[in-house]
Amino acid sequence: MLEGKIIGFVGSGNMAEALISGLLATGRTHPENILCADINAERRNEMAQRYGVVPEGDNTALIARADVVIYAVKPQIMDSVLRQTAAGLRPTQLVISIAAGIPMAAIAVHTAQPLHLVRAMPNVCAAVKAAATAIVAGPHATTADRQTASTIFASVGECVTVPAEHLLDAVTGLSGSGPAYVFLILEALADAGVKMGLARAEALRLAAQTVAGAARMQLETNVHPAVLKDRVTSPGGTTIAGLHALEKGGLRAILMDAVEMATQRAQALGVTPSPTKD
Repeated sequence: MLEGKIIGFVGSGNMAEALISGLLATGRTHPENILCADINAERRNEMAQRYGVVPEGDNTALIARADVVIYAVKPQIMDSVLRQTAAGLRPTQLVISIAAGIPMAAIAVHTAQPLHLVRAMPNVCAAVKAAATAIVAGPHATTADRQTASTIFASVGECVTVPAEHLLDAVTGLSGSGPAYVFLILEALADAGVKMGLARAEALRLAAQTVAGAARMQLETNVHPAVLKDRVTSPGGTTIAGLHALEKGGLRAILMDAVEMATQRAQALGVTPSPTKD
């Protein structure tokens, strides 16, 4: 799906680096087929030395050469980057945005022609190739475009397609913010282990492996979590006592509230800006 395609990254921050590392590690493309631009020359050279990719000091030059353009810049500068580069985008290119909270309409408004546009929401776990990414295709994107985007993000973890752009707000609330919820749970589990007498390092390692193992078990078996939970829960045993405490404390409702509130915040932040005439 990526064979022979030139992939250009506008912005070479942490997420761009994770994707480049994943693409190369999985053999989906070769270093000479990846262009990376960044306002910081030192960062461009660092990426070239580390991965063998092609550094590019000019965003417009990168766009002129790329078959796939990935906007990997911070949301607050996306508008200014689009003003600089949108005129060079071609209808034959696949354009992917990973700028959180920037709707596709805010990108398309900068161009006078239809774009093959895909918006993606990966999460921080891309850094260890364990990301949860959701993508949504714009009205002019083809099946091949969706497959290309999926191939790129599958190089750093799991990738799913959602049917409508507004659902990316829910993705933000769930998997975008979700690692922070899990980190908090991990910290609490480790603290509990310390309270019960375990050393800090062992408690944290046991907690982390428990969360990782449980998640892997669900992903690999595809069995509903409630069924898996029941398999661990013996009548009158230790697990049901612990589950009772969690239910009594409202853990389930608290996590649901957290996803809902983060989703609502994403909705509030995702206002489509209007282009300003130069």
